[in-house]
Amino acid sequence: MTSEDSQHFNIDLANEAATVALGEALGQAIVEGGIVYLDGTLGAGKTTLSRGVLRHFGHQGAVKSPTYTLVEAYELNGRRIYHFDLYRLGDPEELEYMGIRDYFTPDAICLVEWPERGEGLLPAADLRVKVEVIHYNSAPRRRAQITAHTKTGSAMLRRLRIALKRVD
Repeated sequence: MTSEDSQHFNIDLANEAATVALGEALGQAIVEGGIVYLDGTLGAGKTTLSRGVLRHFGHQGAVKSPTYTLVEAYELNGRRIYHFDLYRLGDPEELEYMGIRDYFTPDAICLVEWPERGEGLLPAADLRVKVEVIHYNSAPRRRAQITAHTKTGSAMLRRLRIALKRVD
C-alpha cells in the first residue's frame, strides 16, 4: 500500500527484500549528490535500506551499520557514498573532530542513521526516510515514510515514485 502527496510518500514493506528493493529504487532516484536521513528504532531496517542503495551503485558485499566507526565510505562507479551511523555518538561536537563537513560535498551521497544525534552540526536533509515497525494482523511489518525537505529532495521523491512503479 502506498499513499502520497507532492512532498510525502508512504510505502508498506512486506519483508526484508521489499526494504532492499526500496533502497535500490532510492539509489536510482539519487542522480547527483544528496543527504538522506534514516530514522527509526533499533532493528527497524535503516541499514537494510542502505544496503539497497549501495547495491544499486554496484556494491556486492555485506553492509554493516558503522556503529563504532561512525562512517563507512564507499567508492562505487565513480560515486562517493558515505553511510553514517551516529547511534553511539556521545556529543555532536565529536563530528567536528572527524571532519564531518568534508563528507557533505555537493556530489556525495550521504546516508545518515540516527541524525538527531548530530543535530546542530549536520547539514539539512534533502530527504528523510522514517522506517517503522507496524503490526498488521499481529504480524510485524514495516512502513517507510519518505519526506522531501529541499528542492533536491523533491526531485529525488519524483524519481523514486517512477522507479517504484517500474518495480511493481
